[in-house]
Amino acid sequence: MYQYDQYDQTIVDERVAQFRDQVRRRLSGELSEEEFRPLRLQNGLYLQRHAYMLRVAIPYGHLSSKQMRMLARIAREHDRNYGHFSTRTNIQYNWIELEEAPEILAKLASVEMHAIQTSGNCIRNITADQFAGVAPDEEVDPRPYCEILRQWSTFHPEFAWLPRKFKIAVGGSHEDRAAVLVHDIGIFLSKNAQGEVVASVLAGGGMGRTPILGSVIRENLPWQHLISYCEAVLRVYNRYGRRDNMYKARIKILVKALGAEKFAAEVEAERAHLKDNATTITQAEFDRVAAFFAPPAYEKLPDTDPSYEKHLLEERGFARWVERNVRQHKVSGYASVTLSLKPGVSSPPGDATSEQMDAVADLADAYSLGEIRVSHEQNLILADVRKQDLYELWQKARALNFATPNIGLLTDIIACPGGDFCALANAKSIPIAQGIQARFDNLDFVHDLGDLTLNISGCINSCGHHHIGNIGVLGVDKDGEEWYQVTLGGEQGREAKLGKVIGPSFKAEEMPDVVAKLIETFVEQRRDDERFIETYQRIGVTPFKERVYAQRQTVAA
Repeated sequence: MYQYDQYDQTIVDERVAQFRDQVRRRLSGELSEEEFRPLRLQNGLYLQRHAYMLRVAIPYGHLSSKQMRMLARIAREHDRNYGHFSTRTNIQYNWIELEEAPEILAKLASVEMHAIQTSGNCIRNITADQFAGVAPDEEVDPRPYCEILRQWSTFHPEFAWLPRKFKIAVGGSHEDRAAVLVHDIGIFLSKNAQGEVVASVLAGGGMGRTPILGSVIRENLPWQHLISYCEAVLRVYNRYGRRDNMYKARIKILVKALGAEKFAAEVEAERAHLKDNATTITQAEFDRVAAFFAPPAYEKLPDTDPSYEKHLLEERGFARWVERNVRQHKVSGYASVTLSLKPGVSSPPGDATSEQMDAVADLADAYSLGEIRVSHEQNLILADVRKQDLYELWQKARALNFATPNIGLLTDIIACPGGDFCALANAKSIPIAQGIQARFDNLDFVHDLGDLTLNISGCINSCGHHHIGNIGVLGVDKDGEEWYQVTLGGEQGREAKLGKVIGPSFKAEEMPDVVAKLIETFVEQRRDDERFIETYQRIGVTPFKERVYAQRQTVAA
């Protein structure tokens, strides 16, 4: 993974010193809250319902065990002993004292981390496939390109005050595991017939109040011009993006208004001023960055291990975990393991205690070359595990409540912190997620349902990605009360789809029953081993809608 050089470290250290003085002036009254607000947002500090929330950047979801231990220490010393991993692969602390924020940033800087550009109208954390570098279906490792784009975008003076926040995702595999189509800029890397790396660039994707899938605006872009092309996109957006209405300020509104073809033409015209200048990525610079992501010294191992195969046959729980939480690796004898942060009602989705974070760091050192990944589904990944170590790892993960075999299943719920913490939320997300998880606590039943995604957002900002959940839940406000709108048919991936609202919203206490009725309909209508989304696409929304609203119609009659 990438390591800071002297320039990186100096920049981050100087930012800590700068913010320390800004906090001092705020506490002394020299700065008003209005004056301080943009300064704290530049450092990832939000004022939420009960306290400050600090969002820490985890670039493209990569952490060293040393960094994870620091995150655990911060949770223990400055928060309430836990952190929340978000859908942008960052970590959030919800109970921060303003006086302690500079010290937290100093601790982060000591392990090459920061909270810069995790909030505000700027380019946010760039995300990628959690299995980058190890996925068998990968054509191009996206991580060096993500790091190059991260270095370009950090502190870029022209893009520090965009019309709205801006998100970029990069994928290099046949399967899209980074939700590329719902980003402001989405990039798919591949190789052309000559074996050269090229990019397909999409723009105008996003969720929120007006969910839109990104449109392809450039095919076969040589990798050397990724920066110049992204810069041209940002310049066009910065010039024409709306600033009079925050709900219409995202780039998706501009692309939709102009049309993808016209927008692409504007980008090409802008790019004419940037071509073949300092924004062109040289081979030397790419090689410098790519060296940080060179494959480790893997052992030469057989693809099968006798003890591993024996445990698969004899331990049903282990076999179930391998089926759902273990993925094939591109190197023989290795596998990638997802540690579930969705154990059910015992913990909110995406949360990990300081003890768990320390334990994950230990597991990474023992079994996965000292590295951890964070997925946008809010789980943790050990990417390089020897197959012969899987059984021992499973036993330890199970003791830590990290081995729930539910990856990709109904209870692998994506959820934002919602109204329990966020000042923007209309409704709570965590109790809804836990109510659904409690209703579906039979792992055998959940397993038999197969792949099924359920995403929950506490407000229209869609931090829980509810638009692309097979079942989506959105918290809405009705005369000061919390209600929940349900969508069906969303899907992420190369053929991503946006869910459609099925009808009037529901009270919080109704939601477990609503989901149960949706599942009942699926089970009744399912053919063979169809996935939920396949059954929905075949029969449409009507059977689901009729089942869910039947009781209401009976009461009305």
